[in-house]
Formats: sequence, structure tokens, C-alpha cells
Amino acid sequence: MALSKTILIVEDEPSIAELQRDYLEMSGYQTVLADNGEKGLQLGMTGKFDLIVLDVMLPKLSGFEVCKALREVSDVPILMVTARREDIDVIRGLGLGADDYVSKPFKPAELVARVKSHLARYDRLTGRNARTGDMEIGELRINANTRQAFIREEEVALTTKEFDLLYFLAQHPNQVFSKDHLFDRLWGIDAMGDTQTVTVHIRKLREKIEKDASAPAYIETVWGAGYRFRL
Repeated sequence: MALSKTILIVEDEPSIAELQRDYLEMSGYQTVLADNGEKGLQLGMTGKFDLIVLDVMLPKLSGFEVCKALREVSDVPILMVTARREDIDVIRGLGLGADDYVSKPFKPAELVARVKSHLARYDRLTGRNARTGDMEIGELRINANTRQAFIREEEVALTTKEFDLLYFLAQHPNQVFSKDHLFDRLWGIDAMGDTQTVTVHIRKLREKIEKDASAPAYIETVWGAGYRFRL
């Protein structure tokens, strides 16, 4: 029997937190509650959770602050909850790395459906398959063990750095990385060249894996910020 997933609920309104907990537990998940952002961040940093339901308006630390801090160390799915229209506009940008959002008031069944969807998607992305090392995202399959990438089961010829770039982005879905960050991470701060190298590699990757490189489905440009791998 598969182990049940554990969800962290970060919500300061007891009635809403209990509603979320009850419906998620009725759906077979284990839950842990945190009633402020500071506690939520501390728990989230333990890496013990499969998904985090995170309210935006929290005491001590806001949901945005918690999300940003978690994204520096973890790619766990984060589902944000808000009642304010202006928050939705921020979350939609997903520049903080949130995977999705739910607007208050929400139907409990909608929350459960979103949770199930993102858990399934995360499992597919990370593969959770040590035997094959595969990650499958739409028509794209990446094998970490053999360092190969396939589109519609046809192998795509990638250079070493192209594969490194693709694999790194795919490991951190919906997170935005600046060109400086990618260059330092993949080429090294002492490497010859500059961030234009990243731009060139992104363009070449898109030409190889996207149906339409001008309207990419996988590697998206976030203007003024960098790039992210879309789910």
C-alpha cells in the first residue's frame, strides 16, 4: 500500500484551516497545520511535505515571503490561497515560484482537486522512478541517467551544456531564474564569457525541443526577470 502524501497547511484563520484539513484528510492525505508564516516556513524547510497550501495574508511573515524563501531550497508544489484581487495578479506572474492559486471563498472540492492534480504532476515531473531516471513533461522525456532527451520518443541531440540547462530548469518547474544565476550555476563564476551565453543556449534548446520556438511551451521568458520551465 502506497504511503499517503503529507500536506502542510499554512493558514491563520482556524475555521478555514480546519475546513482544508478535514477535506484533505477525508481524501486520504495527512496534514499538518501552521497558523503563521514564520512557523510555516520553519516546517516547510524540513522537506517533510509533498505539497504546501499557503495563505497570502499571514502574521509574522506573508505568504509571498514564505514562498520566496522556500523556493530557494525546494521545488515542492505550492498552492497559494488569497481573497484579494491584487494578490492574484502577483501570483499569476508566478515569479515567486508558486504553482497555482485558489481564490477565497473556494469550494473544498476545488481545493482537493487542485492538490491531487499538482501532486500527480510533480510525481510525473520528478519521475520518482530511480530505476529509469526519467522525467516526463508532455511530449518531452528527459533521462538523467543516460543524459538523453526525447520529443515524441525521438531523441534530441543536445550538447553537454544544453542538457545541463534543460535538466536544471526541468528540476525546478515554475521557478524563475535570471541569466546571471543560470550562468553562475551551470558555467561557474570563473568561466569565460557572459550571460549572453545563456541566451544563446536557451534559443538553441527551444529550436530543438519546441514545436514553435517563437511560442515556447516548455522554456518561457519572464521579461525583466529571466527564464522558467513551465508545467
